Amino acid sequence: MSTSKYEYQSEFARLYYGLGKADGLAEGLAKFVLKVLTFRYGSLSTAVTARVQGASIYDLEEIAQRVLTAQTLDEALGAR
Repeated sequence: MSTSKYEYQSEFARLYYGLGKADGLAEGLAKFVLKVLTFRYGSLSTAVTARVQGASIYDLEEIAQRVLTAQTLDEALGAR
């Protein structure tokens, strides 16, 4: 049986599987964003790293989009 097609039967399993999947996606996106920021702007401070690691999926997607055209790290992070 392929695990990619398996559907959990209980509400409990569906809920916690979904939460785990979302956490994994956020963690992977945060790692990607950190790599891109480091590539574009050099070494990152611990504060910036912590900010990215604690960001929501929405915020990470926004940073990933801004980094494509931002001239500075502050612009990429959406600093005002």
